[in-house]
Amino acid sequence: MNDINGPLFWNGRYHIFYQHNPDGAYWKWIQWGHASSPDLVHWTHHPIALTPTLGGPDRDGCFSGGAVINDGVPTLIYHGVPEGTCIATSEDPDLIQWTKHPANPVIPVPQPDDPDYGKYRVYDPCAWKHGDFWYALCGSRDPAGGDTAYLFKSSDMVHWEYLHPFYKSNRRWTEADEDCAVPNFFPIGDKHMLLFCSHLQGTQYYIGRYENDYLYPEQYARMSWAGGHLGGGITVLDGNGRRIFFDWIREARTQEAERTSGWSGVMTVPRILSLAEDSSLVIEPAPELEVLRQNHRQRENIHLTADSELELDDVRGDCLELAVEVAPADNTEFGVKVRCSPDGEEQTAIVCNPSTKILGVNISKSSLDTSIRYIYYRNESATKRVPEGKRVVTTQEAPFELLSGESLKLRIFLDRSVLEVFANGRQCVTQRIYPTRGDSLGVTLFSRGGSVDVKSLDAWDMAPANE
Repeated sequence: MNDINGPLFWNGRYHIFYQHNPDGAYWKWIQWGHASSPDLVHWTHHPIALTPTLGGPDRDGCFSGGAVINDGVPTLIYHGVPEGTCIATSEDPDLIQWTKHPANPVIPVPQPDDPDYGKYRVYDPCAWKHGDFWYALCGSRDPAGGDTAYLFKSSDMVHWEYLHPFYKSNRRWTEADEDCAVPNFFPIGDKHMLLFCSHLQGTQYYIGRYENDYLYPEQYARMSWAGGHLGGGITVLDGNGRRIFFDWIREARTQEAERTSGWSGVMTVPRILSLAEDSSLVIEPAPELEVLRQNHRQRENIHLTADSELELDDVRGDCLELAVEVAPADNTEFGVKVRCSPDGEEQTAIVCNPSTKILGVNISKSSLDTSIRYIYYRNESATKRVPEGKRVVTTQEAPFELLSGESLKLRIFLDRSVLEVFANGRQCVTQRIYPTRGDSLGVTLFSRGGSVDVKSLDAWDMAPANE
């Protein structure tokens, strides 16, 4: 599994598509995998939705894109390699059968003899309707430096006119060699949001004003930080008006290990996105996930003395949901360790420090497998420009600030090698971990620099979503 593509809510089911090689856990002739669910939890795999057409505009691969409903017809818009943006439609109520449009590519990659050559680049399209017209974005990099996306307009999704760059990036937010891959643009609250991924640093977003066919970013944030693994997110509006987010969680294993295991990449738990009163992003796990809860354990009023640890004897496992509420404690670091071996040789520590305003996942002891490396950027070549002492990451650190007098509320989802940590609805950190020991199953609470009062801790085993 690679990028999540083209989610749709159709006939009462959630559909997701994704970059896929059905032959194995390695890069090859990219196609669109397909799965659907009635409840965001239990998924059914379907036959391949899109496969390259020999001699066609997508002969070298069906790469990332999105999905829309065009006059009642489900329509996929995707990057066909090598020729450009393609569309496909389905009359099948289960979205199993898709028909590619004979006019593909509907937005061709400009060639050197084209008048538009050099004005824009074409890949990873997304589309939406505004008024009487369809609009499409193709993500890219600005020749002058930084991420950008190019805007196109159409009355029928087949004949497209290039307009202009959609927004101007800023070096106080993104780096000069970042790009805007897999863009996803949508209204949220009274603002608009552009979700995208850079090949350098993963998933991130802008929130701002959408006026006169331009986006004016007012806020910016990342969803993945140095050592993190998000890299191809997308959203869908469901029948209840919720904006649901999915993302691709990449690997930190070697390619050889992925091939041997037979799988690579996994999807996040579904997350609900909304805006707070100050227009900041709210990120929460979908409540449907609660159906997986089993074997509830609960503790209240746990007091941790300064610089102490408490092993939870009744909470062990590699598939867990934890909900922890901690009373305000300035200048005191609180954390939860998961996948702990009895001797502490393997462990992953979730850490919140109010004084540094950081929510972190310490991965320095997550695995005894020496081939597992968490590097600063998504690729080795870019990481080489980082000072040598920072190239290998030991803690993924996300900005997170508690308000005065606010309790810390963590929701932690552990699924073997996948860890997703939600904090107060305002932050979420996603991490891959690879413990090697069969007894690395422990859970421990800890404090540093002062005492901590844990108001409540709820723990559940998580049942398999698909038996």
